[in-house]
Amino acid sequence: MGKTALVIGGGFAGLEAAIRLSKTDLDVTLVSDRPFLWMYPTSIWVATGEVAPEDACLDLGSVARRHGFKFREGRVESVRGAARAVRIDGEEVRADYVLIGIGGGRMAAEGIEHTHTISGAPGSTEAFRDALEALLDKRSGRIAMGFGGNPKDPSAVRGGPGFELMFNVDTMLRRRGVRDNFELTFFAPMPSPGARMGKKAVEAVEQMFRKLGIQTRYGQKITGFAQGGAVLFEDGSRLESDLTMFIPAVDGHPIIKASDLPRNDAGFVEIDETCAVKGVDGIYAIGDAAAIDGPPWRAKQGHLAEVMARVAASNIAAIENGSPKRESYLRNMSIICLMDMGNGAAFVQRDDASETMIPLPILGHWAKKAWGVFYKSSKMRTLPGFPGMARPAYSRTSQTA
Repeated sequence: MGKTALVIGGGFAGLEAAIRLSKTDLDVTLVSDRPFLWMYPTSIWVATGEVAPEDACLDLGSVARRHGFKFREGRVESVRGAARAVRIDGEEVRADYVLIGIGGGRMAAEGIEHTHTISGAPGSTEAFRDALEALLDKRSGRIAMGFGGNPKDPSAVRGGPGFELMFNVDTMLRRRGVRDNFELTFFAPMPSPGARMGKKAVEAVEQMFRKLGIQTRYGQKITGFAQGGAVLFEDGSRLESDLTMFIPAVDGHPIIKASDLPRNDAGFVEIDETCAVKGVDGIYAIGDAAAIDGPPWRAKQGHLAEVMARVAASNIAAIENGSPKRESYLRNMSIICLMDMGNGAAFVQRDDASETMIPLPILGHWAKKAWGVFYKSSKMRTLPGFPGMARPAYSRTSQTA
């Protein structure tokens, strides 16, 4: 029997790893507790009702058939690194290589049940959409959006989608002719949210907020949320809101925290630059599950998750081929974002050598939508609308974060 590779997690990191490993002689299995990949970069339009939930999904079984790896829908219950074993729905599965791409948990905040989010399960994005429509029916109100930070790992922040959603909601209200009836406020605990994108991007966002009349509340620790959605701050102040969208910082996944894998203080798996777990043979961690190294501005992003997946798969292939050559994800450390604004976008890029921010009025919005189509078709090896582009078996009740 040939050697096996088990990839856990059906997000950007896990899917890319499975596809890359399918090009080797390994018997590859991808495990996810839902049958589709939820495309977070395009799900912002699910929140505003511009896109159907099904269109933000990519069917994992169809991709597996296209690339020749196995897909198993199941819930991962535990990981034993030393044994290269994963318990899935009560069954222990062992493999020669295990790639951990199950993402992270979310930091808890008191009263978070009084908020909505677009960073959790698909159903939470739909719940925000429904709450937004209910508020719009009232023709006026206060909407607050923001994100938190993880003091134990500053790279584990999710600010970009919050900015994008705020811009898209502003655009939505203007198109409906009711923008003047709504008070929009963006909040975050850090003095300069978005600073990881670079000075140019921060200045551009602040300029847009001022132009659009979006208020800000920065620099105060968020202590919780009150019933109704009000945001509570450490200095005793509060931000009143009729609808609050909050993106918690990423935290170590509970399964990882309960495992025997080495972890940093935030609970992310400690890896070397090849994405191999430190001190454990045959185990790799990619994407949000891993503790990433690099410059102070580093951040967990989907494109970096795919880079890590490719690096891990390449290094496993090198081991199998007896090659001493190894790749490093650190050589590709950067921030890349096409920040959508509802009626345009801005291309943001940062690495050690440069910071770039290019406004893309009108065109940028459609470019990001085109990226979603391209991503699906590239993974499916087909063109949009051609036979084989299966619609995912989407279910709102799938509650994996």
